Amino acid sequence: MALFPSPTKTWHNNTYPSLSPSLPALSAAGKTVVITGGGTGIGAETAHFFARAGATHIGLVGRRAEPLLATKNSIESQFPSTKVSTAQADVAKKDQVEAAFATILGDEEKIDVLVSGAAIVGPLESVADVDPEQFWRGIEVNVMGALYTAKAFLKYASTEESVAVEINSSAAHINFGPGFPSYSAAKLAAYRVWDSVGFANSKVRVYHVQPGVVDTDMNREAGGVKATGIEDHVSLPASFILWLASPEARFLKGKFLWANWDVDELKARADEIANSTELNIVLGGWPFGNPSWKAVWNDDA
Repeated sequence: MALFPSPTKTWHNNTYPSLSPSLPALSAAGKTVVITGGGTGIGAETAHFFARAGATHIGLVGRRAEPLLATKNSIESQFPSTKVSTAQADVAKKDQVEAAFATILGDEEKIDVLVSGAAIVGPLESVADVDPEQFWRGIEVNVMGALYTAKAFLKYASTEESVAVEINSSAAHINFGPGFPSYSAAKLAAYRVWDSVGFANSKVRVYHVQPGVVDTDMNREAGGVKATGIEDHVSLPASFILWLASPEARFLKGKFLWANWDVDELKARADEIANSTELNIVLGGWPFGNPSWKAVWNDDA
């Protein structure tokens, strides 16, 4: 059941055959994948899907050692040919992020796919009631976490076409209620951080994903499943992210996407979507809604 408008007629709440890790087109063989927030929830499930798709090395970054090790052990027991490394880090702390990526990748290894999933909900009071320090803490973790993760990704990104998938939120472009000012502002800012990465690096494919209404710790804190009355299975965003890392999704480079949308219907409109501002966060109206208008960077300006 869809509660929201959708660019595809089909709305998914669970994974489906077009997102199967057994498909040759979605193979992750030979790839190194790093996932922040990889110990639990969507991050952990995404790691399992990349392992099922044959990823060579998966690096898991998170704040707590126990969930990271549990996910590592689970993957290695099921997929012994996949190497799994873990590193503890608070993504809002630059030194910890740099150390985590160095621990996982060493001096030579490069990242083929990054999944940026670490985040916090932050305070849930309205602007009138929120404590400014708590408001800023939510901004700091989510925005600076995006910045530090992006900088580490660019340092280690492979020389070939590399992929960065940021797990964002529909809160970046929809007001759900008065209780999300910090989270909404942070997620819109994080979108811009990652959008800048793609703008400045033509070989990098950046995607922004609303993962669905998944029963994770963060979702329970925000009341998402309870408030909407629906629940998406964690396999949906995990397999959707795997698909985004594949060549099939090149036409969606830079787009803001909901995991619920049907990929076959999106592929049927590939040229139309790729050559328009559809599925981008833009200001509607001329000239910004006109696909013929593009920003041109001028270093002399």
